[in-house]
This record gives sequence, structure tokens and C-alpha cells, in this order.
Amino acid sequence: MAFFTQAVNVLKILVMAVGAGLGAWGVINLMEGYGNDNPGANAHVR
Repeated sequence: MAFFTQAVNVLKILVMAVGAGLGAWGVINLMEGYGNDNPGANAHVR
């Protein structure tokens, strides 16, 4: 029974690590989205 308890604890750690990674990736993507507010970068020259 101890093996199953240890396996569940390892799975909990893996799930938390994946969740933290996805959360950090989401925050980075949100911050990159706000970088497009530079008026000079939006100048479409013909």
C-alpha cells in the first residue's frame, strides 16, 4: 500500500509542476500581447 501512496504523491507533484509551467507560459503570452502598443511599430509604409 505504501507504493501506491508514494505513486500518488509523485503524480501530485508532476501535475503541480505541469500546471505551474502552463501558468507561467500563459503569463508570458499575455505580457507579449501587450508589447504591440508601440505606434511606431504600426506604421505601414507604402
